[in-house]
Amino acid sequence: MNNLQNHFLIATPMLDDPMFKRTVTYICEHNEEGAMGLVINQPADLSVTSLLDKLEIVYPENNQHLQGNVYQGGPVGRERGFVIHPPQDNWSASQKLSDDIMVTTSRDILEALGSSAAPPQFLLTLGYAGWEAGQLEEELGENSWLAIPADPALLFNTPASERWQKATEQLGFDVWQLGPDVGHA
Repeated sequence: MNNLQNHFLIATPMLDDPMFKRTVTYICEHNEEGAMGLVINQPADLSVTSLLDKLEIVYPENNQHLQGNVYQGGPVGRERGFVIHPPQDNWSASQKLSDDIMVTTSRDILEALGSSAAPPQFLLTLGYAGWEAGQLEEELGENSWLAIPADPALLFNTPASERWQKATEQLGFDVWQLGPDVGHA
């Protein structure tokens, strides 16, 4: 099994599940017990400031970093938040996934958003995608997903509406040319 932690899963055109159609999912964990990832290109009908208001977190008005959307990270645990950001050591519940990317799940990072202590870039998701042992490998074998190493520029600097297209361009071929039998002898 190849470990896909710190990779993007790109939904192929064969994946017609409405929850994951044309998604890019950042894989946070992948081991013999299964996998967990965060969809990074499906904005929710919720802004960061609206979420902070709901949580009764005070933030500076008119802060440019807080004007973005919260993302639908996946169908599991939709009440649970995840903040993807460049590494910083000052949060209570963080996991460093690469030299460029960390995921934090504690409230303290939300309370710091908009302040000088906040990460310079972040993406906030609610919920996550999860796979049981062997499930992701099976879906990869069915050509539902393609995997590429995670690219912080795609994550933090590419508009959500362009992430799937930019990710597919990194594959080096036209993903629309794939058929359901590719990779099956």
